[in-house]
Amino acid sequence: MKRTAEDIMKMIQEQDIKMVDFKIVDINGQFRHVTIPASQFTPDTMKEGIGFDASNYGYAVVEKSDMVFIPDLDTAVIDPYCQIPTLSITGNAMIIDYPENRPLAQYPRNIVKAANQYMKDSGIADEMIILPEFEFHVFDQAGWSVRPNSIGMNIDADQAPWNSDSEGLGTVVPHQKNYHIALPFDATYEMRSDACLELEKMGIAIKYHHPEVGASGQFEIEPMLGEMTHMADATMMIKYVIHNTALQYGKVATFMPKPVYGEAGNGMHVHMLLMKDGQPVFSDDEGYSHLSKEAHWFMGGLLKHVAALCAITNPSTNSFKRLVPGFEAPVTVGYATSNRSAVIRIPAYAKTPALRRFEIRNPDATCNPYFCYAALLMAGLDGIKNQIDPHAEGWGPYDFNLYHLSDEEKAKLTQLPTRLEDALDALEADHAFLTEGGVFPEELIKNFIALKRKECSELSKIPHPAEFDRYFNL
Repeated sequence: MKRTAEDIMKMIQEQDIKMVDFKIVDINGQFRHVTIPASQFTPDTMKEGIGFDASNYGYAVVEKSDMVFIPDLDTAVIDPYCQIPTLSITGNAMIIDYPENRPLAQYPRNIVKAANQYMKDSGIADEMIILPEFEFHVFDQAGWSVRPNSIGMNIDADQAPWNSDSEGLGTVVPHQKNYHIALPFDATYEMRSDACLELEKMGIAIKYHHPEVGASGQFEIEPMLGEMTHMADATMMIKYVIHNTALQYGKVATFMPKPVYGEAGNGMHVHMLLMKDGQPVFSDDEGYSHLSKEAHWFMGGLLKHVAALCAITNPSTNSFKRLVPGFEAPVTVGYATSNRSAVIRIPAYAKTPALRRFEIRNPDATCNPYFCYAALLMAGLDGIKNQIDPHAEGWGPYDFNLYHLSDEEKAKLTQLPTRLEDALDALEADHAFLTEGGVFPEELIKNFIALKRKECSELSKIPHPAEFDRYFNL
C-alpha cells in the first residue's frame, strides 16, 4: 500500500522528527541533498516539492536549470546517521511548467520509470526483477594527493598481507585468500552486520554478507531479488549505508573498481529476470540451462550492445583496471553456465522456474544505478525484439575457462573495451536501442559522453607515479 501525506505527517510526529532531508541524484549517480525543518514540511510540500538548480547536477543548461523535486513518500526512512532525528526521502525531478509540472526526462529515476513503461508497452513483460551484488573495500586509512609536486595515494587495511611483519596479532590474510575467511581474520564482520541490520530496517532485504577474495579488505553485501525501480533506489541507499557505517567504525569504504594493485577488484554483478502476469518469462525446461528463447534473446541483446553499455555500466577510467584477466572479472563477450570468465553467467543453483536467470558481470558500482539498470533492460528488450540468438552470433555457450585459452584461441573471441574512451566511442556509435520510446533522451546521452570525455582528457594529463618508476632515470 502506498504511503499518504497523512502517513508521513504521523511518522514525523511519532518519531519526533526535527528535519526532513531530500536526497537528489546527480548525473554521476551520487546523492546530493537539501534539508528543511520538519516544522516547514506540510502536505503541500509533498505535492509542490522544493526548487533546485539542476545545472549543478549535470542535467540542464543554466538558462533552463530551475527544477522542482517532488518527494516519493514510499522512500521515506529514518536516517540512522543523523544525531538530530531526520527523515530521509528521495523522489523525482520535474520541470517547472504551467499549468502542471512535467518530469525532467534526463533525471535518473524518471529514466528507470520510462524503461519500465516501455517494457510494459512492448507486451514482453510487466516487471523486471534484479539482484545487484555489492563488492567493496574497507580500509583503515586512505589518502591521496594530486598536486604539482606530489602525486600519489596511500591506503592501509590492518588485515592486508603487507602488514604481516608489523600488525603483531597474527591476523593478516594471505594475498587473494580472503574469500569467506572467518573470525578473527574477518576484521569488519560487526561493521557489515550493522550495515545489513540498518538496511533491513529501511525495507531492503539482505541475502547475506561475506569477505570477498581480495585480502586487502574486500567484502560483499548481497540483497534479495527485487523490482528494478525499487532496487535502483536500494542501490543508492546500500552505498550510503555502507559508507556511513564504515565511518562510524573509524574506517572508510570504497566501491572503486580497482583500488588495490594486484588484488581482486570490485564489481556489481547484476542478476536479472522478467515476469509477466506473475509468471517467469525466462524459464524453459527444454532450453539451454533451462532458459527460454526470450532469455537467450535478452542475453543476445546485452552481448550485442555490451561495448556501448560499458560506458554506462563501467563509467570510470578505473573501471577498466578491473576488467583484466586473472581476477574473476570478465573480459570475453560470451555466456555460459557457472562460468565466471564470461560476461554473462547463468547460475546453476537457480533451479526453480521463478528464479531462473543470468547475471551480467562487467558492471561496477561507479555507475549511476538508474542509468545502468534501465540501459540493461533496453539492451535486453532490443535482443528479444530482434531475436538476437547469442549462440548463432558465436557468443557461446562457453562452458570452459576462457582465461586458459591459447593466445590464438583468444584472438578469435570478442573482448570488452579496454579503456573508457573506447566504450564512449561505442556508445556514441550504438545508442539507438536506448532512445527507443524516448527512454534515454538523445540530449542526455550526448551530455553524458561529453562529460566523460572531459573526465578522460583531464585524467590523461596527470603524471602517474608508475611513470616515475618506469621513466624517471631514462
